[in-house]
Amino acid sequence: MTQQADSQFRIERDSMGDRQIASNVYYGIQTLRAIENFPISGLKPLSTYVDAGLLIKKATAIVNGELGCIPQDISQAIVQASEEILAGKLRDQFVVDVYQAGAGTSHHMNVNEVLANRALEILGDEKGNYKRVSPNDHVNYGQSTNDVIPTAIRIGGLLALTHTLHPALDKAIASLEAKAVEFQDIVKSGRTHLQDAVPVRLGENFRAWAYILAEHQNRIYTASGDLMVLGLGGSAAGTGMNTHPHYRARVVEVLAELLNTPLEPAPHLMAAMQSMAPFVNVSGAVRNLAQDLVKISHDLRLMDSGPKTGFKEIQLPPVQPGSSIMPGKYNPVMAEMTSMVCFQVMGYDNAIALAAQAGQLELNVMMPLIAYNLIQSIEILGNTIAALTERCIKGITANQERCLAYAEGSLALVTALNPHIGYLNAAAVAKESLETGKSLRQIVLEKGLMSEAELATVLNLEQMSGILPLTPEADKVD
Repeated sequence: MTQQADSQFRIERDSMGDRQIASNVYYGIQTLRAIENFPISGLKPLSTYVDAGLLIKKATAIVNGELGCIPQDISQAIVQASEEILAGKLRDQFVVDVYQAGAGTSHHMNVNEVLANRALEILGDEKGNYKRVSPNDHVNYGQSTNDVIPTAIRIGGLLALTHTLHPALDKAIASLEAKAVEFQDIVKSGRTHLQDAVPVRLGENFRAWAYILAEHQNRIYTASGDLMVLGLGGSAAGTGMNTHPHYRARVVEVLAELLNTPLEPAPHLMAAMQSMAPFVNVSGAVRNLAQDLVKISHDLRLMDSGPKTGFKEIQLPPVQPGSSIMPGKYNPVMAEMTSMVCFQVMGYDNAIALAAQAGQLELNVMMPLIAYNLIQSIEILGNTIAALTERCIKGITANQERCLAYAEGSLALVTALNPHIGYLNAAAVAKESLETGKSLRQIVLEKGLMSEAELATVLNLEQMSGILPLTPEADKVD
């Protein structure tokens, strides 16, 4: 209900009384109360999360119009309002802090009120005339925060994965594979325990990272299947109260068409509303990716360390000056940023796990925290991988001479001598080399343990650093 106060304000009424609302805003009285109640972080709902809610409202308006649950003209106006906002209008009207009323009622009503007021304008009416278009009775017909919000988290997660993380992973994997080919013939020293190890190919380092990311992408694809099962239609407690008998199946069908994504109704609506397991599963897969990405970013920093006192086997592209006091210094800032984002993602995942177990009976009231953390994790990690690929990985160059020098100077080459002179002899050779500075080759020849020709074959770095192919014959035992 509304009445005009003056040209700058309108009066809206809810079950708690009347309030003045600025005439130019599209949100209403329940959003205003939430703004006053929750001046917590200054964080507003993520754009992708808003999109998810708008897509749900568009689908529900279409279906409720088809089923005769709301008038056709109101259905069409809500659909048009949803499309306008999805296209970029009125985005500043979604204003409720991330930390808000349990389950997300405040954000949900923010969406309902904005759509109702824009629909009123489309119908030639004034904002606030909720007798004509109601946020509750029309925009929210047959719905509840309790089934809309968990559905919005699912849709938001799918949107974030599709638009941000998966494209970034595709490009990162392709770029790492390209570097693997470029660096395939470069031999370097391997390192285990941060100590010298047998030689490896620089290209295989990059190929391993590409394979690791591809495996994580597959795990995330598998986990995201849980997001495609929707509890929309459960209404307040999962019973479907106040919904049309055909609404549940049809609204999921329409949403699937809007998203061009296979979706299905949850077989048990109460279970879909109560359990946050799908979000924990996806978040865990994203966190798992972040953990390996930290390792990769640290490897890049180590391999680029120097330039005079570190490994300096590779050169990461300089993108900005590295010091406010040391001239000419360039730091591995893209790799450093990557680690920071990954640590944040791990923190978000921990908060999601805590929130997921905090539900009681028919509802988990911690969903606003889960919604923000899950979508934010996916998007910042996707943006990070995209930036790391474009600003770092694609421009990496190799210091072939430095790599070879370390490989040739590594005491771990003695490992190749084990089958020929025995472990104890090889250990003695390594010890003498370290103490005297003589090469392994020189000591072996002086002791008469192997011939020059034998050593040339055994200490062949190119052969030693190649990866043995996996063949069916290799698995056979005579």
